[in-house]
Amino acid sequence: MQRALAEDLGQDGDITTDSVIPADRQATGVIAARKQGVVAGIPIALRIFQTIDSSVRVVVKLQDGARVAPGAVLMEVSGSARSLLKAERVCLNFLGHLSGIATATAEIADAIAHTKAKVCDTRKTTPGLRVLEKYAVRCGGGANHRMGLYDMVLIKDNHIAAAGGVAQAIRAAKAAVRPGIKIEVEVDTLAQLDEAMTVGVDQILLDNMGPALLKEAVARVAGRAVTEASGSITKATAPAIAEAGVDVISVGWITHSAPCLDLGLDFTA
Repeated sequence: MQRALAEDLGQDGDITTDSVIPADRQATGVIAARKQGVVAGIPIALRIFQTIDSSVRVVVKLQDGARVAPGAVLMEVSGSARSLLKAERVCLNFLGHLSGIATATAEIADAIAHTKAKVCDTRKTTPGLRVLEKYAVRCGGGANHRMGLYDMVLIKDNHIAAAGGVAQAIRAAKAAVRPGIKIEVEVDTLAQLDEAMTVGVDQILLDNMGPALLKEAVARVAGRAVTEASGSITKATAPAIAEAGVDVISVGWITHSAPCLDLGLDFTA
């Protein structure tokens, strides 16, 4: 947040606002939704206004995770007009981005609500914003996958190729990591799945499999590991994938490509 404000204000601050708005001018405004969605980032927006000017008064009307219709007021702000304008864009950038992630997550979560599957994120996040983006996923009703390379073993295709095979990679991981660290392996075929299950893992990533193949894979796992489906999953394709019986659907685009939720700050006085 501090870096975002410094990026926007630079050395000379808001030269437009400071040259146009009298220093003693007070203003009142609202931040409101212009489209339907799910809110995320309210505490960050509040902190931005307080960082710019501790005398700015903010009344929070909705909490993170709230579903909003166009026109819904997220917060009311009042104080120095200069301060409100200096905080406006950074505040809306965070709110819009995180609310967009929460909204995209909620759309998939709603689409698979009739199944046991949960939608989760990946490591495909904006550099430096991973914690916030994964928080936004939770606001939208999703779950978090591993936070980084350090908290879970995920053996992917290149690991398998370099290690000499699925079983070899799993055995090496089991011998190396400390107790309590979960091990997941990505498989592309049922043959790889069978090989993985002979060694045993905590979680299986079933990559780019259609619903019929996923259903067969879930049957072969038979509850011995958490099953995760991944690969170009959309709101339209998610229901059939979830209905195949997987436990988790991981979706990278909800963090790296979710459109911002359209929000605006408008002065009312």
